[in-house]
This record gives sequence, structure tokens and C-alpha cells, in this order.
Amino acid sequence: MPRAGPGGVHDPEAYDPPLSWALDRVRATGSGWIRLAPDLPSDAVPDLGGAHEAEWISYDGQLQEMVVWFGLDLGRTPLPVPERRATLLPGGASLTGRGLPEPAVRPAGRYLYAPDPAVVCAGLVAEVAQDVAGGLLDGGGPLLTADELRHTPFATAYEITAVLPFTGTGPEATLREHAVRRVTVAAQGSGIEPDAFRHDLGPEAPEAATAFITGTAECPTVLVVSSVPATRTP
Repeated sequence: MPRAGPGGVHDPEAYDPPLSWALDRVRATGSGWIRLAPDLPSDAVPDLGGAHEAEWISYDGQLQEMVVWFGLDLGRTPLPVPERRATLLPGGASLTGRGLPEPAVRPAGRYLYAPDPAVVCAGLVAEVAQDVAGGLLDGGGPLLTADELRHTPFATAYEITAVLPFTGTGPEATLREHAVRRVTVAAQGSGIEPDAFRHDLGPEAPEAATAFITGTAECPTVLVVSSVPATRTP
């Protein structure tokens, strides 16, 4: 496994050994695998021609690693562009691409789905959207939303209980009113930091509600949600 360079910089050529060295060796032998940092930007990964699969692996909802698989003796044919896979441990649920287009963007429905980070990094959100008959939540990044509940191991499902405006002047009072103790910011570039709320909201309780801040920096929205049981097991 190539190790990160000084300071943990995810430049694959700063690895020890460099990624190009590892690729040359595995191509020369005709089979093998290479482990990479799971959050390595796609534009930092060189040509992976000859690989048959790039797999992102998470454990209990936490992204762990990316593995690039090579070799005919592994039972797969090398592809011009490696197949992408997301594998969720400890359950072992695995999702591969189906060549789907980007899901349609839509307003919030009754249910919210937060895809597993392995699914997001593998670029397989569209596959989960199809499975739950949903679309991308407007202003929600990779979050999905649907009108009906369909269980999937590849996303955590929530029921949306309130949609609130985010004024930026006193949201803590509104969040406390709804017993919110966990805040996730999905709005990109909003400048909103969830840690800023935690001190004012108080300690997290087991029955505490969760809120997702979505939308744009100019018009963020707070979605208060409640958990839906048994969505992570196949």
C-alpha cells in the first residue's frame, strides 16, 4: 500500500513508493491490487487502464479505503475505465454502477436519504436514487429525497418532520424547540459550521433529533428529521 507523503498530502506521487511505481509493478505482473486513500481527488488519480475495478470501502458508515483491483486471474476482464464499487462493512453489502445519468433535482419529499460515504466517493448516488425512487435534494449535495420509504443498505433514511427557514440570526432557539442536538451541514459554500451550534444546543441525548442544513448560502433551509429503523442492514 502506498503511504501518504509528508504532512499527509494526498499527492499519489508523494507516496512512498509513488503510485506510478506501484502501477508499473502491478501491470508488469498482470494481477494484484493497490490500496489508496479513499478521499483521493479523482483528478489526482492517474490512468488506471488495465484495472477491472475501483472499490471504496466503509465500515459502520465511516470511509476506510479505496482498492484498485487488477488481473485476469481474479476472474474479471480489464476495462478501459475500471468499474466502480462501494462495499459497506461489516454487513458486506456491495453496489456497482449501472451507467445511470445524474438524478433529477427535486424539492424535499417526506423522506431524506444520506448515502453512505463509500457510495458518494464511488459516484454511485444515482444508483441509490433509482433504488429508492428518489432524486437529489435541491441544495443538499449528495442527499436524496423521496415521497415513499424504500429501505436500502446504501443510505441512512430519515423522515422529514419539519422544514424551517434559516434566518442566521437565532437558529439555535428554533433547533432547541425541536429538540435538535445533531446538525449536519449539506449546503455547499454556506460558511455555516455545525460546531458553532453544538455549544448552544447542549449535550446530545439518545432521543435527540437531527437537522440537515441545506439550500444555498443565500437561502439555507433547516430540515428536522427523525431516524427510520433498520436501513443499514441488507
